[in-house]
Amino acid sequence: MTTKALEGVRVLDMTHVQSGPSATQLLAWLGADVVKLEAPTGDITRKQLRDLPDVDSLYFTMLNCNKRSITLNTKTERGKELLTELIRRSDVMVENFGPGAVDRMGFTWERIQEINPRIVYASIKGFGDGPYTNFKAYEVVAQAMGGSMATTGFEDGPPLATGAQIGDSGTGIHAVAGILAALFQRENTGRGQRVNVAMQHAVLNLCRVKLRDQQRLAHGPLAEYPNSQVTAEADEVPRSGNASGGGQPGWAVKCAPGGPNDYVYVIVQPVGWQPLSELIGRPELAGDPEWATPEARLPKLNKMFQLIEEWSSTLPKWEVLERLNAHNIPCGPILSTKEIIEDASLVANEMVVEVAHPERGTFTTVGSPLKLSDSPVEVVSSPLLGEHNAEVFVGELGLGDEELRLLKSNGVI
Repeated sequence: MTTKALEGVRVLDMTHVQSGPSATQLLAWLGADVVKLEAPTGDITRKQLRDLPDVDSLYFTMLNCNKRSITLNTKTERGKELLTELIRRSDVMVENFGPGAVDRMGFTWERIQEINPRIVYASIKGFGDGPYTNFKAYEVVAQAMGGSMATTGFEDGPPLATGAQIGDSGTGIHAVAGILAALFQRENTGRGQRVNVAMQHAVLNLCRVKLRDQQRLAHGPLAEYPNSQVTAEADEVPRSGNASGGGQPGWAVKCAPGGPNDYVYVIVQPVGWQPLSELIGRPELAGDPEWATPEARLPKLNKMFQLIEEWSSTLPKWEVLERLNAHNIPCGPILSTKEIIEDASLVANEMVVEVAHPERGTFTTVGSPLKLSDSPVEVVSSPLLGEHNAEVFVGELGLGDEELRLLKSNGVI
């Protein structure tokens, strides 16, 4: 029988919305027993952006697979006693409330350590200590303050948010790395520890190449940016459209018939210029000193991609892809959400999965991107609110059936 990587690890999941649940879902996929502790009213996302009346939303179901759900009012005395017992028997505790919220419940890090010295206590917050600490953090606020928005978009347009949830789910992945490191260190020390991850910090970590370019500006213009504004006087990294920003220039070129996602992203490596010039019907450019070398092409990247686009815009993106790949030219089609959800290879790789749900029938979700040879992932449905109350409170904490009924009628669960 196959065991899972985190089998035997118990996680008390006191998270809600996206940043925390994305982290604990990954832990669940890796085999941890994740018990999601919700207020009796439930995680707010159960009711947000609903597509079916009175059924848990896709927002909730896609972030809470493979978990168990219990309800508990931690403001009541009995609720605090039960929370203490849950902390005592957990290996990991994760929360993403506002700053100080868990402390105000009476569960400071010092108190949690007293209850269970081996626990790894992870918190996800918007910001680190300082002037931003008490700002309310949302996905795009983190993008704004972590360097992403200032560097996303075109130079003559406003700063833009990225469709990737780098503030929420990006922070969740960083939190998982910290939790796993703390569990590993516990093997040597026998002690748990505090893990803190801030959304602004995680976004900044994902924007490190832009800080690289900020420092490079001190020594002259950034030649690989196709922007007129990156002059010797520039003192901040500009928005650079679809430029790759790396050592090899890239751009999204239009394809036929010209729909919103009829584009292919093309990278022009030195070795690819000769076959590319033939493909676009301009073979003479391969030997032209004005075009033959990367250094010669660098000042006229806009013109170069314009020439490529004159060719690509006459062909469907899949044909452009086929012709470029035949010459080992790095490229990729812009895939729409519809194309991704219907992509047979993503289904075959269990990255787009169908999951049975007790109330909505089935839903499609994103599978685990972490593929471990000895710890396969089977994505199972998110839990209904309080679905595992009896299993946890009676079966594991030893409460009687009568007390469970009283807790429910008294609003404790």
